[in-house]
Amino acid sequence: MHRQRVEPSSAPRSAVPERVRYLAAVAAARVSAAKPGSEQQIADIVRVTVDDEVDTRTFKAIVTDCSDDLHR
Repeated sequence: MHRQRVEPSSAPRSAVPERVRYLAAVAAARVSAAKPGSEQQIADIVRVTVDDEVDTRTFKAIVTDCSDDLHR
């Protein structure tokens, strides 16, 4: 029996701009509704929202955006 070879995706899912914008919008809405008291709580909400769909840099950017929006 031959093993099936699965080729890795040419682009990570975080490279799909529409998906990243959607995840960022959902995270922002959840942060706004929860009104967290610390940066760690914001990061936890974002982590649950984006799961493993974005890279570390994108994750940090979403956390920063949500934090900035909350403190305005």
